[in-house]
Amino acid sequence: MIELHIQGKQAHWNIVGTNFRDLHLQLDEIVDAARQFADDTAERMRALHALPDGRSSTVSASTSLAQFPDGLISTKDAIERIVAALEAAVGTMRKVHDEVDEEDPTTADLLHEFILKLEQFAWMVNAETMKPTASVTAPDSK
Repeated sequence: MIELHIQGKQAHWNIVGTNFRDLHLQLDEIVDAARQFADDTAERMRALHALPDGRSSTVSASTSLAQFPDGLISTKDAIERIVAALEAAVGTMRKVHDEVDEEDPTTADLLHEFILKLEQFAWMVNAETMKPTASVTAPDSK
């Protein structure tokens, strides 16, 4: 979640192009959620007497997210990368969820909430570049 937060901010600061403002605002929502999820996860770990490690070296070495590019990035490319990052984060959470579900249903419930929200973000961000498939015909005007 820390890496998702960082990549979301990198995109937020450096996107350019069509629908800039909408994506700029959407990225803030994702960043805020990722930051909150990271905090909730760390606090849950402490409640279980585990030690969270949010140091940049640890995050960098253990992330499942692809490296985010430097410099300006088009909204189209940013959307593809952010959706991929969201889906990668969900994939990791699903694995962890399945590992802890039976022994720690409270943590599993917390992860389930995160998965639900991240999947919703992925859908909404991805919808920015999708093309409609329904064919609409105008009603006869008689």
